[in-house]
Amino acid sequence: MKKIVAVALTTASLMAGSLVQDAQNAGLKAIPASASELIKLIDNTKNPITKAKVKLGEKLYMDPRLSKSELISCNTCHNLMEGGDDGVGAATGHMWRHNPHHLNSPTVYNAVFFGSQFWDGRAKDLEAQAQGPTLAHPEMAATKEHIVKVVKSMPEYVTAFKKAYGDNVKITFEKITDTIGNFERTLVTPAPFDAYMNGYKEALNAKQKEGLKTFIQIGCASCHNGVALGGEMGAFNVTATYKYMSTGDFKGDKNGMVKVPTLRNITETAPYFHNGMIWNLKDAIKEMGRIQLGTKISDKQAESIEAFLGSLTGKKPHMMMPMLPASTPTTPKPDLN
Repeated sequence: MKKIVAVALTTASLMAGSLVQDAQNAGLKAIPASASELIKLIDNTKNPITKAKVKLGEKLYMDPRLSKSELISCNTCHNLMEGGDDGVGAATGHMWRHNPHHLNSPTVYNAVFFGSQFWDGRAKDLEAQAQGPTLAHPEMAATKEHIVKVVKSMPEYVTAFKKAYGDNVKITFEKITDTIGNFERTLVTPAPFDAYMNGYKEALNAKQKEGLKTFIQIGCASCHNGVALGGEMGAFNVTATYKYMSTGDFKGDKNGMVKVPTLRNITETAPYFHNGMIWNLKDAIKEMGRIQLGTKISDKQAESIEAFLGSLTGKKPHMMMPMLPASTPTTPKPDLN
Protein backbone atom coordinates (compact mmCIF):
# COMPACT_ATOMS: atom_id res chain seq x y z
CA MET A 1 0.00 0.00 0.00
CA LYS A 2 2.77 2.42 0.91
CA LYS A 3 4.48 1.64 -2.39
CA ILE A 4 1.29 2.39 -4.35
CA VAL A 5 0.87 5.72 -2.56
CA ALA A 6 4.53 6.59 -3.16
CA VAL A 7 4.22 5.79 -6.87
CA ALA A 8 1.03 7.88 -7.13
CA LEU A 9 2.69 10.86 -5.42
CA THR A 10 5.75 10.56 -7.66
CA THR A 11 3.57 10.39 -10.77
CA ALA A 12 1.60 13.46 -9.66
CA SER A 13 4.84 15.33 -9.02
CA LEU A 14 6.21 14.43 -12.47
CA MET A 15 2.93 15.48 -14.12
CA ALA A 16 3.05 18.84 -12.32
CA GLY A 17 6.65 19.32 -13.39
CA SER A 18 5.72 18.43 -16.93
CA LEU A 19 2.90 20.99 -16.97
CA VAL A 20 5.23 23.74 -15.72
CA GLN A 21 7.69 22.77 -18.43
CA ASP A 22 4.92 22.81 -21.04
CA ALA A 23 3.92 26.29 -19.88
CA GLN A 24 7.52 27.48 -20.06
CA ASN A 25 7.93 25.95 -23.52
CA ALA A 26 4.77 27.81 -24.60
CA GLY A 27 6.39 31.09 -23.54
CA LEU A 28 4.53 31.65 -20.27
CA LYS A 29 6.61 33.33 -17.58
CA ALA A 30 6.05 33.98 -13.91
CA ILE A 31 6.46 37.18 -11.97
CA PRO A 32 9.70 36.46 -10.07
CA ALA A 33 9.33 35.55 -6.41
CA SER A 34 12.60 37.33 -5.67
CA ALA A 35 12.35 41.08 -5.07
CA SER A 36 15.78 41.62 -6.60
CA GLU A 37 14.79 39.75 -9.77
CA LEU A 38 11.50 41.63 -9.98
CA ILE A 39 13.17 45.04 -9.75
CA LYS A 40 15.33 44.11 -12.74
CA LEU A 41 12.15 43.64 -14.77
CA ILE A 42 10.22 46.70 -13.68
CA ASP A 43 12.89 49.36 -13.15
CA ASN A 44 13.77 52.00 -15.73
CA THR A 45 17.46 52.91 -15.80
CA LYS A 46 16.55 56.40 -17.02
CA ASN A 47 14.01 56.85 -14.24
CA PRO A 48 15.01 54.54 -11.34
CA ILE A 49 12.30 53.58 -8.88
CA THR A 50 12.65 55.19 -5.45
CA LYS A 51 10.28 55.39 -2.48
CA ALA A 52 10.09 59.18 -2.76
CA LYS A 53 9.16 59.07 -6.47
CA VAL A 54 6.60 56.33 -5.93
CA LYS A 55 4.92 58.19 -3.05
CA LEU A 56 4.77 61.39 -5.10
CA GLY A 57 3.68 59.55 -8.24
CA GLU A 58 0.80 57.96 -6.36
CA LYS A 59 -0.50 61.38 -5.31
CA LEU A 60 -0.21 62.74 -8.85
CA TYR A 61 -1.96 59.63 -10.20
CA MET A 62 -4.88 60.24 -7.84
CA ASP A 63 -5.06 64.03 -8.22
CA PRO A 64 -8.01 65.16 -10.42
CA ARG A 65 -6.73 68.74 -10.45
CA LEU A 66 -4.30 67.77 -13.21
CA SER A 67 -7.30 67.62 -15.57
CA LYS A 68 -8.99 70.62 -17.16
CA SER A 69 -12.21 70.06 -15.21
CA GLU A 70 -10.25 69.08 -12.09
CA LEU A 71 -12.65 66.15 -11.79
CA ILE A 72 -10.72 63.44 -13.65
CA SER A 73 -7.57 61.72 -12.45
CA CYS A 74 -5.56 58.84 -13.88
CA ASN A 75 -7.44 56.68 -11.39
CA THR A 76 -10.77 57.61 -12.97
CA CYS A 77 -10.15 55.38 -15.99
CA HIS A 78 -7.60 53.08 -14.31
CA ASN A 79 -9.24 52.46 -10.96
CA LEU A 80 -6.81 50.78 -8.57
CA MET A 81 -9.64 49.85 -6.23
CA GLU A 82 -10.74 47.16 -8.67
CA GLY A 83 -9.13 45.76 -11.82
CA GLY A 84 -7.13 48.84 -12.77
CA ASP A 85 -9.62 49.87 -15.45
CA ASP A 86 -12.98 51.68 -15.48
CA GLY A 87 -15.49 48.87 -16.09
CA VAL A 88 -17.24 50.56 -19.02
CA GLY A 89 -17.14 49.79 -22.75
CA ALA A 90 -15.55 52.97 -24.03
CA ALA A 91 -13.27 55.24 -22.00
CA THR A 92 -15.20 58.28 -20.79
CA GLY A 93 -13.54 61.58 -20.00
CA HIS A 94 -13.95 65.36 -20.19
CA MET A 95 -17.59 66.48 -20.44
CA TRP A 96 -18.61 62.79 -20.35
CA ARG A 97 -17.35 62.29 -23.86
CA HIS A 98 -16.66 58.73 -24.93
CA ASN A 99 -13.43 57.84 -26.64
CA PRO A 100 -13.98 58.87 -30.29
CA HIS A 101 -12.65 55.50 -31.51
CA HIS A 102 -14.74 53.62 -28.90
CA LEU A 103 -11.61 52.30 -27.26
CA ASN A 104 -11.75 50.52 -23.93
CA SER A 105 -9.46 51.52 -21.04
CA PRO A 106 -6.87 48.77 -20.46
CA THR A 107 -5.79 47.84 -16.96
CA VAL A 108 -2.75 49.62 -15.55
CA TYR A 109 -1.94 46.67 -13.29
CA ASN A 110 1.12 44.82 -14.65
CA ALA A 111 1.36 47.26 -17.57
CA VAL A 112 5.06 47.55 -16.75
CA PHE A 113 5.49 44.14 -18.39
CA PHE A 114 4.01 45.28 -21.73
CA GLY A 115 6.32 45.68 -24.71
CA SER A 116 4.48 48.89 -25.62
CA GLN A 117 1.56 50.97 -24.41
CA PHE A 118 -1.83 51.96 -25.91
CA TRP A 119 -3.88 49.70 -28.20
CA ASP A 120 -1.77 50.79 -31.18
CA GLY A 121 1.51 50.44 -29.27
CA ARG A 122 2.57 54.02 -29.93
CA ALA A 123 4.21 54.61 -26.51
CA LYS A 124 7.33 52.68 -25.59
CA ASP A 125 6.91 52.79 -21.82
CA LEU A 126 4.71 53.93 -18.94
CA GLU A 127 6.42 57.32 -18.69
CA ALA A 128 5.59 58.08 -22.33
CA GLN A 129 2.09 56.68 -21.94
CA ALA A 130 1.31 58.95 -18.99
CA GLN A 131 1.64 61.98 -21.24
CA GLY A 132 -1.16 60.95 -23.59
CA PRO A 133 -4.36 60.87 -21.50
CA THR A 134 -3.51 64.05 -19.59
CA LEU A 135 -3.51 66.08 -22.81
CA ALA A 136 -6.14 64.18 -24.85
CA HIS A 137 -9.32 66.24 -25.10
CA PRO A 138 -11.71 63.28 -24.69
CA GLU A 139 -9.84 62.28 -21.55
CA MET A 140 -8.29 64.76 -19.09
CA ALA A 141 -8.22 67.60 -21.63
CA ALA A 142 -5.44 69.54 -19.90
CA THR A 143 -2.43 71.38 -21.29
CA LYS A 144 1.18 71.02 -20.24
CA GLU A 145 1.05 74.55 -18.84
CA HIS A 146 -2.04 73.81 -16.73
CA ILE A 147 -0.52 70.67 -15.24
CA VAL A 148 2.77 72.36 -14.34
CA LYS A 149 0.97 75.37 -12.87
CA VAL A 150 -1.24 73.14 -10.71
CA VAL A 151 1.73 71.25 -9.28
CA LYS A 152 3.92 74.30 -8.73
CA SER A 153 1.09 76.18 -7.01
CA MET A 154 1.24 73.84 -4.01
CA PRO A 155 4.29 74.06 -1.73
CA GLU A 156 3.79 70.47 -0.59
CA TYR A 157 4.23 69.21 -4.14
CA VAL A 158 7.29 71.40 -4.70
CA THR A 159 8.88 70.01 -1.54
CA ALA A 160 8.04 66.45 -2.59
CA PHE A 161 9.71 66.95 -5.98
CA LYS A 162 12.85 68.22 -4.27
CA LYS A 163 12.85 65.19 -2.01
CA ALA A 164 12.43 62.86 -4.99
CA TYR A 165 14.85 64.53 -7.44
CA GLY A 166 17.03 66.95 -5.50
CA ASP A 167 16.87 70.66 -4.65
CA ASN A 168 17.69 71.75 -8.20
CA VAL A 169 14.84 69.84 -9.81
CA LYS A 170 12.94 71.65 -12.54
CA ILE A 171 9.27 70.75 -12.37
CA THR A 172 8.21 70.18 -15.98
CA PHE A 173 5.34 68.33 -17.61
CA GLU A 174 7.73 65.53 -18.52
CA LYS A 175 9.05 65.29 -14.94
CA ILE A 176 5.48 65.06 -13.65
CA THR A 177 4.48 62.29 -16.06
CA ASP A 178 7.77 60.47 -15.44
CA THR A 179 6.87 60.43 -11.76
CA ILE A 180 3.41 59.03 -12.47
CA GLY A 181 5.04 56.35 -14.63
CA ASN A 182 7.47 55.56 -11.83
CA PHE A 183 4.55 54.81 -9.52
CA GLU A 184 2.78 52.74 -12.17
CA ARG A 185 5.85 50.51 -12.48
CA THR A 186 5.15 49.21 -8.99
CA LEU A 187 1.60 48.06 -9.78
CA VAL A 188 2.47 44.40 -10.02
CA THR A 189 0.06 41.67 -8.90
CA PRO A 190 1.63 38.24 -8.25
CA ALA A 191 -0.98 35.50 -8.56
CA PRO A 192 -1.40 31.79 -7.76
CA PHE A 193 -0.16 31.04 -11.30
CA ASP A 194 3.17 32.66 -10.43
CA ALA A 195 3.49 30.65 -7.24
CA TYR A 196 2.80 27.48 -9.25
CA MET A 197 5.38 28.34 -11.90
CA ASN A 198 7.88 29.25 -9.17
CA GLY A 199 7.65 25.79 -7.61
CA TYR A 200 4.61 25.72 -5.30
CA LYS A 201 2.65 22.90 -6.97
CA GLU A 202 -0.43 23.26 -4.77
CA ALA A 203 -1.00 26.89 -5.78
CA LEU A 204 -3.38 25.76 -8.55
CA ASN A 205 -6.30 23.41 -8.07
CA ALA A 206 -7.06 20.51 -10.41
CA LYS A 207 -9.48 22.54 -12.57
CA GLN A 208 -6.98 25.36 -12.99
CA LYS A 209 -4.22 22.94 -13.96
CA GLU A 210 -6.50 21.30 -16.49
CA GLY A 211 -7.40 24.76 -17.78
CA LEU A 212 -3.73 25.62 -18.20
CA LYS A 213 -3.30 22.46 -20.29
CA THR A 214 -6.30 23.42 -22.44
CA PHE A 215 -5.01 26.99 -22.78
CA ILE A 216 -1.69 25.69 -24.13
CA GLN A 217 -3.11 22.91 -26.31
CA ILE A 218 -5.66 25.12 -28.08
CA GLY A 219 -3.00 27.71 -28.88
CA CYS A 220 -3.97 30.66 -26.68
CA ALA A 221 -0.35 31.00 -25.56
CA SER A 222 0.75 31.80 -29.10
CA CYS A 223 -0.28 35.42 -28.38
CA HIS A 224 -0.86 35.50 -24.62
CA ASN A 225 2.64 34.75 -23.37
CA GLY A 226 5.52 36.35 -21.48
CA VAL A 227 5.20 37.66 -17.94
CA ALA A 228 2.10 39.71 -18.84
CA LEU A 229 0.47 36.86 -20.79
CA GLY A 230 0.00 39.54 -23.43
CA GLY A 231 1.25 43.08 -23.87
CA GLU A 232 2.96 42.68 -27.25
CA MET A 233 1.70 43.71 -30.69
CA GLY A 234 -0.08 41.02 -32.70
CA ALA A 235 -2.22 40.44 -35.75
CA PHE A 236 -6.00 40.67 -35.27
CA ASN A 237 -8.82 38.99 -37.20
CA VAL A 238 -6.43 36.22 -38.22
CA THR A 239 -8.95 33.53 -39.19
CA ALA A 240 -12.24 35.46 -39.12
CA THR A 241 -13.56 38.95 -38.43
CA TYR A 242 -14.42 40.04 -34.90
CA LYS A 243 -18.20 40.26 -34.74
CA TYR A 244 -18.19 43.77 -33.26
CA MET A 245 -15.51 45.19 -35.56
CA SER A 246 -17.92 47.87 -36.80
CA THR A 247 -18.18 49.45 -33.32
CA GLY A 248 -15.63 52.25 -33.40
CA ASP A 249 -13.15 52.90 -36.17
CA PHE A 250 -10.02 51.34 -34.62
CA LYS A 251 -8.21 49.03 -37.02
CA GLY A 252 -4.84 48.78 -35.25
CA ASP A 253 -1.55 50.48 -36.04
CA LYS A 254 -0.33 51.27 -39.58
CA ASN A 255 0.35 47.57 -40.08
CA GLY A 256 -2.99 46.49 -38.65
CA MET A 257 -1.36 45.21 -35.47
CA VAL A 258 -3.14 45.47 -32.11
CA LYS A 259 -1.67 45.21 -28.63
CA VAL A 260 -2.53 41.85 -27.12
CA PRO A 261 -4.34 42.49 -23.81
CA THR A 262 -2.85 41.04 -20.65
CA LEU A 263 -4.76 38.14 -19.16
CA ARG A 264 -3.66 39.00 -15.64
CA ASN A 265 -6.69 39.94 -13.49
CA ILE A 266 -8.88 39.29 -16.55
CA THR A 267 -11.76 38.16 -14.33
CA GLU A 268 -11.87 41.72 -12.95
CA THR A 269 -11.55 43.72 -16.18
CA ALA A 270 -14.74 43.20 -18.18
CA PRO A 271 -15.79 44.30 -20.75
CA TYR A 272 -13.35 42.75 -23.20
CA PHE A 273 -11.69 43.49 -26.55
CA HIS A 274 -10.40 46.85 -27.75
CA ASN A 275 -13.90 48.30 -27.96
CA GLY A 276 -15.31 46.70 -24.83
CA MET A 277 -18.19 44.95 -26.55
CA ILE A 278 -18.12 41.52 -24.88
CA TRP A 279 -18.95 41.31 -21.19
CA ASN A 280 -18.91 37.57 -20.55
CA LEU A 281 -15.46 35.96 -20.23
CA LYS A 282 -16.54 32.62 -21.72
CA ASP A 283 -17.94 34.46 -24.74
CA ALA A 284 -14.66 36.36 -25.09
CA ILE A 285 -12.71 33.08 -24.98
CA LYS A 286 -14.89 31.54 -27.70
CA GLU A 287 -14.66 34.63 -29.90
CA MET A 288 -10.88 34.63 -29.63
CA GLY A 289 -10.79 31.00 -30.68
CA ARG A 290 -12.93 31.78 -33.70
CA ILE A 291 -11.15 34.89 -34.97
CA GLN A 292 -7.57 34.19 -33.91
CA LEU A 293 -7.15 30.42 -33.96
CA GLY A 294 -9.83 29.24 -36.38
CA THR A 295 -11.09 26.95 -33.63
CA LYS A 296 -14.57 26.38 -32.28
CA ILE A 297 -14.02 26.33 -28.54
CA SER A 298 -16.61 24.20 -26.77
CA ASP A 299 -18.45 25.20 -23.60
CA LYS A 300 -16.37 22.66 -21.68
CA GLN A 301 -13.09 24.02 -23.06
CA ALA A 302 -14.14 27.63 -22.40
CA GLU A 303 -15.06 26.72 -18.83
CA SER A 304 -11.70 25.00 -18.39
CA ILE A 305 -9.75 27.98 -19.74
CA GLU A 306 -11.78 30.34 -17.57
CA ALA A 307 -10.82 28.30 -14.51
CA PHE A 308 -7.14 28.75 -15.40
CA LEU A 309 -7.62 32.48 -16.00
CA GLY A 310 -8.92 32.74 -12.45
CA SER A 311 -5.44 31.74 -11.26
CA LEU A 312 -4.12 34.97 -12.82
CA THR A 313 -6.09 37.15 -10.40
CA GLY A 314 -3.28 38.59 -8.32
CA LYS A 315 -2.63 40.26 -5.00
CA LYS A 316 -2.84 44.02 -5.40
CA PRO A 317 -0.23 46.29 -3.79
CA HIS A 318 -1.43 47.50 -0.40
CA MET A 319 -2.11 51.21 -0.47
CA MET A 320 -4.17 53.86 1.28
CA MET A 321 -5.81 56.73 -0.53
CA PRO A 322 -3.23 59.53 -0.24
CA MET A 323 -4.14 62.88 1.24
CA LEU A 324 -3.50 65.44 -1.50
CA PRO A 325 -1.97 68.88 -0.97
CA ALA A 326 -4.40 71.73 -0.43
CA SER A 327 -5.03 74.09 -3.34
CA THR A 328 -3.75 77.63 -2.99
CA PRO A 329 -4.92 80.98 -4.41
CA THR A 330 -2.58 80.42 -7.38
CA THR A 331 -3.91 76.97 -8.23
CA PRO A 332 -5.79 77.11 -11.58
CA LYS A 333 -9.55 77.02 -11.29
CA PRO A 334 -11.65 74.19 -12.79
CA ASP A 335 -12.85 74.61 -16.38
CA LEU A 336 -15.84 72.42 -17.18
CA ASN A 337 -16.10 73.53 -20.81
